Amino acid sequence: MSSSRRTILAMIGATLVAGPALTGTPASATSAVNTAAPGLDDPAKKEIAMKLVSSAENSSLDWKAQYQYIEDIGDGRGYTAGIIGFCSGTHDMLDLVELYTQRKPGNPLAGYLPALRRVDGSDSHEGLDPGYPDAWRRAAQDQAFKQAQNDERDRVYFNPAVQRGKADGIGTLGQFTYYDAIVMHGNGGDSTSFGSIRNRALGRAKPPAQGGDEVTYLNAFLDARVWAMKQEEAHSDTSRVDTAQRVFLRNRNLNLNPPLDWQVYGDSFHIG
Repeated sequence: MSSSRRTILAMIGATLVAGPALTGTPASATSAVNTAAPGLDDPAKKEIAMKLVSSAENSSLDWKAQYQYIEDIGDGRGYTAGIIGFCSGTHDMLDLVELYTQRKPGNPLAGYLPALRRVDGSDSHEGLDPGYPDAWRRAAQDQAFKQAQNDERDRVYFNPAVQRGKADGIGTLGQFTYYDAIVMHGNGGDSTSFGSIRNRALGRAKPPAQGGDEVTYLNAFLDARVWAMKQEEAHSDTSRVDTAQRVFLRNRNLNLNPPLDWQVYGDSFHIG
């Protein structure tokens, strides 16, 4: 997250143009393809998903190098850290450290739990500075902490996105668009959360599970996602949609089949 998040803040105010609406194949055809294809929870597809998110969050495809990442990126969420951007101000970091401590008492982060509970919901570092970042990096050398990050990522973000996507009848790309939205916006009840983004899309198009066309629906979802991103200054660079997810959709690559080429914040990436 370090370089790309700094880039976001540096590029605030840039004008980005979303891709045009597309006309898709019949819903019955896309549904048939997606039924036969693996979903995002297929191990190979999940690895692609991790790399795609890391390209946007960390300007790198090496998502496994991010277990030790931690910094305050100035977005009002306190410390942002780990493979999915757990934040000290948004409760998911607290849940993670509590899980890790349940599994391994006396770990380098356990002593910071009282402070994490106090700062939850704010951008405060009270009780965390100056030692918390170093403690996080030490913990990240522990396989138990890496596994805890994996498990919380799946519980809070990945699994809900895949399950909702499959229920809506969308394929691997669609499930990824859900996952990336939950990662950035969370799954709460506010107007820019994943659920609200999805509801905004449903107001414009039906998903395949309701007899709609998949490409048309995903365009509506990405339009709603861009709207939500532009409501927050730190997320106003929408290139992770415009020059990444929208590119795959234009190419009708609904199953996220390699090779994949995309750009985020001006950086180019490739998966062969």
